[in-house]
Amino acid sequence: MPLYSPWPALFLAALMLWPPATRRWALLPLAVAWALAWKDGVIDPVALAAPALLALAAVCIRPTFQANSPATPPPALRLFGHLLFVLLAAALFLHLIPGFHNPQVIAPAPLSADAVAFGMYLNLDKPLVAFWVILVLAPPMVGGYAEGYVGADAGRALGSDARSHAGGIAVHIAGRTLAAALLACAAAVLVCLGLALAPGVVGWAPKWPDTGWIWLINNALLVTVAEEALFRGYVQQQLATCWRNRRWGGWAALGVAALLFGLAHFAGGWQWMLLATMAGVAYGVAYRYGGLAAAVLAHLGLNAAHFGLFTYPMRAVF
Repeated sequence: MPLYSPWPALFLAALMLWPPATRRWALLPLAVAWALAWKDGVIDPVALAAPALLALAAVCIRPTFQANSPATPPPALRLFGHLLFVLLAAALFLHLIPGFHNPQVIAPAPLSADAVAFGMYLNLDKPLVAFWVILVLAPPMVGGYAEGYVGADAGRALGSDARSHAGGIAVHIAGRTLAAALLACAAAVLVCLGLALAPGVVGWAPKWPDTGWIWLINNALLVTVAEEALFRGYVQQQLATCWRNRRWGGWAALGVAALLFGLAHFAGGWQWMLLATMAGVAYGVAYRYGGLAAAVLAHLGLNAAHFGLFTYPMRAVF
C-alpha cells in the first residue's frame, strides 16, 4: 500500500481520535486522505455532500465547539440535527451515498474449505460516522459512564485533590477499561461463537491467510470504531442520557442499542442477527463500564477470534 494512497492518512486520522491531545487534529490527516482519494478517483465531487451534511448536523446540535460555551440550540434544531445524522449514518453504513468508489483489497474467495467466499473493501464513507460521533458528541472514550465514571473527564470531576493524583486515576481508569474489554470479549466469544459452533454455522478452522493483516488493520482502525461509535457512542449514550433519571435507563439504552446492532446484520439472516444482538449486549456492557475503547477492544477480540480460529464468515452449508 503506497504511502501516498488515501489509506495510510485515513489510518493515521483514526489513530489520532484516541489520545485527547491529538483528537482535535484528526481532521487534518482525514482531509489529506480525502484529497488523495479525489486524486486517485476513489471519490467523485458528489461524495463531498456527505461531510458537508455531517457538518450541518454538527452545527445544528452543537453550534460552537468552544469549551464551556453557554450556547444551546433550540430543541427543534437539535432534533433536526440528530435526524439528519441518523439518516446520513444509515446511508454511509449501507454505502448508499453516491460518489464513493471504495477499492476491493481482498478478492472474494473461501478462507477455508467449507466457507462461503469472503471479500473486503476499504471504505472511505463508513468511517465518517466515527469521526462525527467522537468529535461532535465526545462520548466517554475510557472508564465508562456507569456509577458516576466519566472516562477521561474523571480527574476534573473529582476536584483539585484528585487532580493531584492524576497518575493513579489514569491507571485506575485504564485498568477498568481493560477489564471491561476482556470480560466482555470473553463472554462474547464463549456465547456467540459457542452458539454459532453448535448448529454448524461455523466450524473449527484455525488459519491466518496472507490477507489477515490488512483485515486486522481495517477492523481495528475503521470497522469496529465506526460500528461502536454509532451503536454505543451514539445510540446507547444518547438514550442513557435521555433516561438518566430512571433506574432502568442505562440498561434499557444498552438493550435498544444491542437490538439495533443485531438488526443491522440482516444480510446474514436471522442466525447472524441473533448472534450480533448477543454480541451487542457484551459490547454495550463494555461501553457502560469501560467506555468506547473497551467496546472497540471487545468487538475486535471477537472478530479476530472468529477470523483466525473459526470458519469465516460462515460455512457454505449448515
